[in-house]
Amino acid sequence: MRIIAGIAGGRKLKSIKGTPTRPTLDRVKESLFSIINFYIPAARVLDLFAGFGSLGLESLSRGAKELLLVEKNKRNIQVIKDNIERCNFSDKAVVLREDVFIFLQNISSNFDLILMDPPYGKNYAARALELIIKNRVIAQDGIVVVEHGVEEEMKEYQSLEFIKSKSYGDTGITIYSAKG
Repeated sequence: MRIIAGIAGGRKLKSIKGTPTRPTLDRVKESLFSIINFYIPAARVLDLFAGFGSLGLESLSRGAKELLLVEKNKRNIQVIKDNIERCNFSDKAVVLREDVFIFLQNISSNFDLILMDPPYGKNYAARALELIIKNRVIAQDGIVVVEHGVEEEMKEYQSLEFIKSKSYGDTGITIYSAKG
């Protein structure tokens, strides 16, 4: 697992073997970021179900202004902090150890780019998207990227415009844009 491009490009990221956390494959990440690269410069980024921080840190490397990572697992939090240090992003990244759903119920700010990689097959993406819409967590003209299992059907939302969906083996990526 590594940062693919930008100012921290090529840096290896730490992970923990033998945990249920499933890091995004480099080829999936590379394809995803080629699609959303236009939205990244100066963006305020939220990485939900952050795992080891790979998606959020990639966005910082490519020019995002700031990053908030939300992860519940205590061991993963330490790995995220180590990865932030490895990339020299301590001044741009903040990590919260909190349940994503509780966080989304209480957040009062919004973000230009929301990255979400929840555990597959648990309907977490749909629950999180509903809270993102309800609490206006996505900025006007912002985008939401959801990584999910290909067997999970991603529905349409009145406040979000479907942009694109791609499959990579058993991994799916769906991208939504906030409707004006």
